[in-house]
Amino acid sequence: MATATTKAAGAAGVKEVIFAWEGKDKMGKIVKGELRASGEASVNAALRRQGILVTKVKKKSFKSGKKVSEKDISLFTRQLATMMKAGVPLLQSFDIVGKGHGNPSMSKLIQDIRADVETGTSLNQAFRKYPLYFDPLFCNLVAAGEQAGILEDLLTRLAIYKEKTLAIKGKIKSALFYPVSILVVAFVVTAVIMIWVVPAFKEVFASFGADLPAPTLMVMSISDFFVANWYFIFGGLFAGLYFFFQAWRRSPKVQRFMDLTLLKAPIFGAVIRKATIARWTRTLATMFAAGVPLVESLDSVGGASGNALYVEATKKIQTEVSTGTSLTAAMQNANVFPNMVTQMVSIGEESGSLDAMLGKVADFYEAEVDEAVESLSSLMEPLIMVILGVLIGGLVIAMYLPIFKLGAVV
Repeated sequence: MATATTKAAGAAGVKEVIFAWEGKDKMGKIVKGELRASGEASVNAALRRQGILVTKVKKKSFKSGKKVSEKDISLFTRQLATMMKAGVPLLQSFDIVGKGHGNPSMSKLIQDIRADVETGTSLNQAFRKYPLYFDPLFCNLVAAGEQAGILEDLLTRLAIYKEKTLAIKGKIKSALFYPVSILVVAFVVTAVIMIWVVPAFKEVFASFGADLPAPTLMVMSISDFFVANWYFIFGGLFAGLYFFFQAWRRSPKVQRFMDLTLLKAPIFGAVIRKATIARWTRTLATMFAAGVPLVESLDSVGGASGNALYVEATKKIQTEVSTGTSLTAAMQNANVFPNMVTQMVSIGEESGSLDAMLGKVADFYEAEVDEAVESLSSLMEPLIMVILGVLIGGLVIAMYLPIFKLGAVV
């Protein structure tokens, strides 16, 4: 199967798309391929220059797929590194990975990057055109690999880094998902009881002609409030959550406040801190092992940690390191790292194996997160059962008290 290549397309601002073509070469053999161009005329002209007699040209349509996720980028990095280690040329690697991907959106992204590389753009510059998917850390490591001629090694390091970072995020999400989902279910069940079940009991109790117990009266009052204002309750709750999460995403002040609050949370704070330190050390180890200077490496490390407190601490560390302070002293001055971390960094600086020591710290804290998540899961189950029992059981008992009282009188 032949694949035609083309130089940078014509006029600036002309939108280019991918065309699938079929034709015959000079020997009369049927060949097929794909070409990025601004129109069918450009495809025909480019192929004629290569001595191909075109018989069919069709614009290639991409099915709208799901959003490109971090997992897609991680898988792409691993596949590209594997292809290049096996000696497959870069453009052919893009073809194989792009056509074999299950997400059409990711396939289109890969084809767009391939087209840029095909026209002479360096790989790291092609990645930099898509900052939504490839952060500065990713692009800087690819640039370092291209300059040193070890691109496949750097892509392998990037793939390992992405996979470990995703694993840490996944464990944190799994630790938070269970209690949050149970609380949501509890709220929905409580709302159903208050809006539909309690009013039915209220009609029955009205025929008793007797005084109702205080818990029953309290539940009935709450039910009346729910029935009269359910649209305000649900609308206000959903609107409040929406605006809160939007502010969390867009406002640096809200981000900082929430990051600090999460780190101080009684149950989850320790897990989040360990995960943040694991990401911080893993990122710095990856950058430093790739030959990126320490001060430049710290540019990407803070953002990769995912926590505003550690972003600020990293900026302070970077400033001190750039003026000649050792990394160990700068980290101690930041006062956000445990003694074990700074001691390991100190040993790494003295022995000239900083990247290896940072990697060991990251391994240690990733294992700590694994154990903490397992412990949290076993701890949260009985705690959630107690909360649900008190909430739902209390409502049921409050509504059945008058019936028990009536039975005692009879």
